[in-house]
Amino acid sequence: MKVRIRKSNLKRARMCGFLARKKTRGGRKIIARQRRKYGAFRGPNR
Repeated sequence: MKVRIRKSNLKRARMCGFLARKKTRGGRKIIARQRRKYGAFRGPNR
């Protein structure tokens, strides 16, 4: 029997979205690294 997993977009955004990244020091580093690499920040699923 398969387990149906319903993914919540809101929960995902709260955990790993742009604003969640900005709150922590490490997250801000990730954003800065993406900006250097691509010129803009694109989220986890490009």
